[in-house]
Order: sequence, then structure tokens, then C-alpha cells
Amino acid sequence: MEQTKFILNEQEMPTSWYNVQADLPEPLPPLRHPVTKEPTILPPPLFPASLNEQEHSKERYIEIPEEVQNIYRMWRPTILHRAHRLEKALDTPAKIFYKYEGTSPAGSHKLNTAVAQAYYGKQAGAKRLATETGAGQWGSALSMGCAFMGLECKVYMVKVSYYQKPYRRVLMETFGATVVPSPSTETEIGRRILAEDPESTGSLGIAISEAVEDAAGRDDTFYSLGSVLNHVLMHQTIIGQEAKKQMEKADAYPDIIVGCIGGGSNFAGMFLPFVPDKLKGQKVQIVCVEPEACPTVTKGPYAWDYGDVAGMAPIARMYTLGHAFVPPPVHAGGLRYHGMAPIVCHLVKLGLIEARAEHQVAVFKSAVDFARAEGIIPAPEPAHAIKVVIDEALKCKESGEKKTILLALSGHGHFDLAAYDEYLSGNLKDYEFPKEKMEAALAQLPEVPA
Repeated sequence: MEQTKFILNEQEMPTSWYNVQADLPEPLPPLRHPVTKEPTILPPPLFPASLNEQEHSKERYIEIPEEVQNIYRMWRPTILHRAHRLEKALDTPAKIFYKYEGTSPAGSHKLNTAVAQAYYGKQAGAKRLATETGAGQWGSALSMGCAFMGLECKVYMVKVSYYQKPYRRVLMETFGATVVPSPSTETEIGRRILAEDPESTGSLGIAISEAVEDAAGRDDTFYSLGSVLNHVLMHQTIIGQEAKKQMEKADAYPDIIVGCIGGGSNFAGMFLPFVPDKLKGQKVQIVCVEPEACPTVTKGPYAWDYGDVAGMAPIARMYTLGHAFVPPPVHAGGLRYHGMAPIVCHLVKLGLIEARAEHQVAVFKSAVDFARAEGIIPAPEPAHAIKVVIDEALKCKESGEKKTILLALSGHGHFDLAAYDEYLSGNLKDYEFPKEKMEAALAQLPEVPA
């Protein structure tokens, strides 16, 4: 039997994050101020100066602080697996590898940036961090990061996920966080939305607005974001850097890299370290996967838009469904965001990566097939990528091509078993994309001068 696990020792763990902005063939469009619409930095009262510097840095590598590295070593480097059992089940000549981030204490990749953001917040004098969370992975991670650094944590959790995934809330509270369903009565924006729609299921855009309002109203609090922003994606590149070393140990190089996108951080962490190779002529297909019910990149226009519902966050150039868009309540709560990381959007626009969208019933079928072959129950978010991996492996079966496929498996689904129960009992349904809601939301895009 061929080797199934490719492991790095602690001494081989990367000691710097990779910053793709140093290698972009065209620079990113700048963020715009939500009021003046002029080029801007991240709002200084909301973010530590150190993270603002990272957000706009053009340095290729930024050193990981020793205290952060020491915490990373609790679970890093993570393992790269060869999916022999899945390959056999599919009867495919393709080689399938997956980099599994579900072994972190939080159960996902999110802890890679949560620890870093808590560290920089503490260094800048914060006593408390405020954030939003969709399915709960990010809230769980930041709760742990704050606990490790001795900070308080306030989490605004999208209401539909708050009730779908109660054990995520319990996990956050175990680590000392205060968790409320969003929209909530604790902020002006939350109260306004509840007045307009008392049955609102919430969205990441709404929860972001609440967390931003919370942080802006206190001197002891920074706002913390789990995806989208450049520094967040950069903190995740430890994943791809490790994967490159492990693929070398496997004597392989990916023909296709696949991952899910909600805000973009998990997949960017995997594929960004491979971008310089592609720019130098290496043939590698990079595929990001999103839900058909919230198809930001596949159906949204590339436009200027706010990062949140209330228009308090900076305006970014990105693929968007409109900041007022509230997606259907699919189980992949981490993929229910109206926009996308500007870096991911920029690379799609440049033709360096591509996007696909999948319905959740087919996604859960693929997740169950993966679990029965590999013994890992994936979260609903990376299950979207598993669907495409299986599709590509079956294409290889038809054509006889022996492609190498690399999957970003961002976390486990142990807190998502209610969703699996719905699927296994035949009650899970697909949601049609509400095009009319997108069109109404797009009518509210901000006007930004050229």
C-alpha cells in the first residue's frame, strides 16, 4: 500500500506568512472609505495598527511572532492525506490528496488567524474583541484565541446558525465568549432590522454590522474579522506553505487545487502559495466552490460594495450579490456572505482561478461518500469542494487521465450532524437562488468615483 499520510515535524513548520500582494501582476484596487468614497486604510479605531500595516504590505514574507508560533505548535503542522480509499471507491486513476485542518482545537482552519488577531489586539492594548460568525467556526476560533491571550470575546452569531448549531454556541461559551443571535436587540442596526423583519434569519453582513457597531462604541475593543481582508488571508497561508512541502515529500504536484469559498480565507490559505508557480508558467487549475443559493462569484457582478449591511465597513472591489442581500438558510453557514475576499476576486478577474457553484443536496451526498471512504465527516462548507473533487476524479475515470487533485479540507462536521440528519432522512432541500433579491440589493450599491 502506498503512503497515506505526509507529515512535517515542528522544525519544518513555516515561520513566516506569505503575502501574495508582493507578486500580483496588477495591484489590488484600494479600499474606499464608506462615507467619502476615497481610498482608505482599515478604520484605525477598529483595527490595531499592526494589522493595518499587514493589510497593505507588499513584503513577500511577514514573520510569525514567536508567541503565535508556540500556540500553532499545539496542532501544526497539520497532515496531508492521500485519499486511497476514496480513489478506490471512485475507481479513478486520479491521485487525491487533502490537507486536513479539522485537527485544530477549534476544528477548522480559522484558528490560524484567530490566534494572530488576538495576539496583535493584546499587543495594542485591547481588553476585548468583537466579531461575527456564520456557522460558528470563526466564533469558536476567536473565542479560543481570546482565551489563550486573556481577552474577552463578544460574538454576534447569524440567527439561523445560532439555532441550527447550538453546540457551537456552547463551545464558544466554554471558552469564555458571550454569544448572541444576530440580528440582536443589543445594537442600533440589530434593532432596526428586527423592527423591519422580526423573523429575520440574519446574515453575515448583518452580524458584521453589529460587531463593528459594538467595537466602534468602546475604547477597549477591537473588531476582528475571520475572512475577506488581506491580512486574514495571509495568516492562513501557513496551510499552503505546509502543503507544498508535503506534496514534495509525496513526489507530486497538483494539477487541480479545490476549496470552498464563503469569504475566501480557507481556500486562499491553500492556493495563494501556489500562485507564484502559476505566474511562472506552472500548469495548475485552481477551482473555488460556493453554494448555488449564494453564488457570489459565479453570478454576482464585479463591483464596489460595502462589506456589511449597514455600510459601516470599508467599500471593496469584489464580486457581490449586494450588501443588503440575505441568502437562503443553507446549512453551510460559513458560505452565506454577499461578497468575497478582494484578493480572490482579483485573481478570478485576472483569470488565474475559476469558480463553480453547487446545490446542497448533491454536496451532502458527496460528503457522505467521502466520510464512508475516508472516515472524516466534513463540515458542510468544504463538502462543496469535495463535490467538485469527486466530479473531477470521475472525469479522470472517463478520460483515463492520471491527474493529481489537492483538496483544502477546512474542518470537521461534528457540530453539523443536524444537517446530516436532514440529508440522511431525506428532508434536506435545495434552495433556488433568489435572483430578484439580488437585483434589489444590487440597486443599493454605493456610487464610487472612478
